[in-house]
Formats: sequence, C-alpha cells, structure tokens
Amino acid sequence: MKIKNVLYSAAAVFFIYFITVTGSGCAQIGAPTGGPRDSIPPVLVAALPKLMTTNFTGNKITLVFDEYINVLDVQKNVIVSPFPKTFPIITYKLKEVSIKLKDTLLDKTTYAINFGNAIVDNNESNPFKEFTYVFSTGNTIDSLKLSGKVLMAETGKPDSTLQALLYRDAPDSAVETRKPNYIARIDRNGIFTFTNLSPGEYKVYALKDGDGGKTYNSKIESFAFADEPVRVSGKNDSVRLYAYEEEKDIKKAAGLPAKSAADKKLKLTPSLGTGAAQDILTNLELRFNNKLKLFDSTKMVLTDTNFVKVEGATITMDSTRKIIIVKNKWPLETAYRLVIPKEAIADTANNTLAKSDTLKFQTKKESDYGSITLRFTKLDSARHPVIQFLNGAEIVKSVKVTAASWTDKYFNPGEFELRILYDANNNGIWDPGNYKKKIQPEHALTLDKKLTIKANWDNEREIEL
Repeated sequence: MKIKNVLYSAAAVFFIYFITVTGSGCAQIGAPTGGPRDSIPPVLVAALPKLMTTNFTGNKITLVFDEYINVLDVQKNVIVSPFPKTFPIITYKLKEVSIKLKDTLLDKTTYAINFGNAIVDNNESNPFKEFTYVFSTGNTIDSLKLSGKVLMAETGKPDSTLQALLYRDAPDSAVETRKPNYIARIDRNGIFTFTNLSPGEYKVYALKDGDGGKTYNSKIESFAFADEPVRVSGKNDSVRLYAYEEEKDIKKAAGLPAKSAADKKLKLTPSLGTGAAQDILTNLELRFNNKLKLFDSTKMVLTDTNFVKVEGATITMDSTRKIIIVKNKWPLETAYRLVIPKEAIADTANNTLAKSDTLKFQTKKESDYGSITLRFTKLDSARHPVIQFLNGAEIVKSVKVTAASWTDKYFNPGEFELRILYDANNNGIWDPGNYKKKIQPEHALTLDKKLTIKANWDNEREIEL
C-alpha cells in the first residue's frame, strides 16, 4: 500500500508539471532539437614545421587542428606541387594530420601540398577549404602564379573533370612520356591557377586523365595545349586553352545496350509522329525488333491513296539491318499508303511479319511547324560562322551564316540550345585538333539563352556574333 501511494504521488507531481508547462492547450510531444547545426570548419592551430618554412630538410609534417578531423579521399583531393614520383603518405588521428614525404626533395624549390576540401571536421564534415601547406628547400618562397581558362572546343563550355598540367624545361613530347612538374584543379567555370612558381618558361596543357597516368596517351582523352610556351614573370600571366578529343570514344558514343536474344516474333514500329503524321523534313523509318536477313525492296511500295506508286521514292535498309528507310520529297498535308507484303521481310531466324500490312499515314500541316528568322550582328564572314540547333547532345540542324539574316518556314517546334561554330576550314562541321601536327581545334560557343520555337508562330531572335 505504501508503494502504491508513492506511485500516485509521483503521478500527481508529473500532472501538475505538465499542466504548468503546456497550459490548457493541446500537448505536443517531440524530441529536443539539440541546438543549431555545426557549420564551422576545423581551425589549424599549429603546423610543424610552420607554414612557409624555408631551408626545409625533413620528411615529416604535422598539422594540428582545434577539433577531431577526417581526411577524405587523399589520392583524389590532395595535389602536391611539384608533382612527386612517389606520393606522400597522409594519415590522420584525432586532431592531427601527418604527412610523410617519400620523395627526395629538389634543391632550392618551393613545394605546395594542396588539400582541396579533403580535411573536414568529424561531426558535420565541414571542409577546411582549399588549404595549402607551403615550404621551400631554399632560402625563399616562390610566389609567382599562372592562371588560365579551359573550355571544351566543340561546345564552348567548361569541364571541371579536366586537370591543368605544367611542364618546365621540357620538350613537346614530355606530356606524352612523363608526369608533369605541376598539376592544378579546374573549377566549374573552367578556371585554373598554378601557384608558388619561380620565373621561367613553361608548357601548359589540360587533360582528362582516363587511366590515371598523368600523360596524354590516348586520342579519346580530352586534351588541350598552348601553341607556345608561356613565360611566367609575375605580370598577370594567363593562358586560354581549348580541349578536344581527337577521336570519339566509339563505345561511349554508341551507348549500345547489352545484346539480347532475338524475339520469337518479328515486329515493326514506324517513326510516325502524333496522329500518324509524317514529318516533311525527315525520312520515314520502319524499326524492327530483330535483325533482318531478307529484305526485298521491290515488293514494298509507297503509293498514294489510289494505290498508284509514288515515283522518286526509295526504300532501303540501313547498316544495322534493323531499320528500313523510306525517302521521299514529302509535300504538306498529303496522304500515303506503304504496302508491306509479309514475304518481303524475314529476320535471321526466318520469322516473318504475322501478316501483310498497309501503313496509312499523311504528312504534317503547315501549322504544325514554326517559322523562324535569325538576325546576326557583328557578322565576320571570314571566320565562317555556323549556327547549330541542338536538342540535348544531338545537332538537329546546322546552317552556315552567310548573310545578316536567315529564315526557315518549316521548323519543328521545341526548345533548342544554340551554338555558334567558327568553321576554320569551311567544311560545315566541327573539327578536332591534332597535337602531333600542332593543329588547334575549331572553336564553338554555346549561347546562354535557349530558343523556343512555337508551332504556327513567327519566331524571331537576334544573335551577336
């Protein structure tokens, strides 16, 4: 009975406390917030030897912070300049980072160990941004810089997955045979900066390093080079590079799906748009689920609505043997029939279509298209500008700019990215560079503002070249 009274008393105390805190309103039960989120990065409180040490002779560096830290992905985030033959061993414990140098250090040379955003606090991973430990084996710290910008030549856009490479007193072949003296990150705007350089002549490159070797050894790697060596003297030294792939990565460009077993039934899908309407600007395509072994073009016929054969139309099969292409000069608002006999087609397993078929369709109306006029200012015809319309990565139309304005009455509606190509050899397409022949790639520029073309609308845009 005594225990029971104690329990009742405790319950009464809790009830009074609850009413006092919450008042007469409804109670809301929740966990304590724990205070604001920690957003302060670690603070360096000591470095042994100290930052900017000269006449450095040791092989170990210790960094001490004001809180427990982690070091993330050392091989990816940490850059040592000059670039070492053997990467240092970097470890961390509690509040300390230890750097053990494995290379023999060069005489009278300034070294920089850039951690990027690798050093973070243990609780919230707040980064100690772009921290660089600098020391010199000589009497002075070199302080000159070389800045630059890298753009992809084909698009005019930056690519932060590239790295900038710097060689001193090196032949042209050095970028293909040995690692650079210096490496710098390229930011999302394409900007890079080499720091703590001594005066002299350097060769500068950019590379998307596919195999991690820090050398240009594959024509499918994105690569850029300066035409001439750059002299670093402390007078606003800068350089601009245009990166290119000399050859396209066929596997990457194709994006082919994994091979699958052939379907037991042969099926076709026409490339007709909404309402079985054929675009007057493109070919009609019949796409098959299996490769074709048999295709008899003499048995497949394009006709008008009275089954009169259309003269001038051609019907062929493409190299994949999975697409049949019907080419014709399509007029607006015209009805057609494509006669597809069952025996005209068979796949590699001798499957034919389930039955003979006649595909009925008509071409699009004028109101299905948008009219577009582009007006160009500051036109320099000597640079052979070409305007390109892109849907995603695909160039859907490319037009040489030869006059102050250009008009097209029939343009498929949609939102397009506009790119200006300066076509040096005037062949109508973008051409990559060639390092062996010291040929720079052609340059292009993607405009910031996209172009929206509306159907049944006069669309206009002014473009400054």
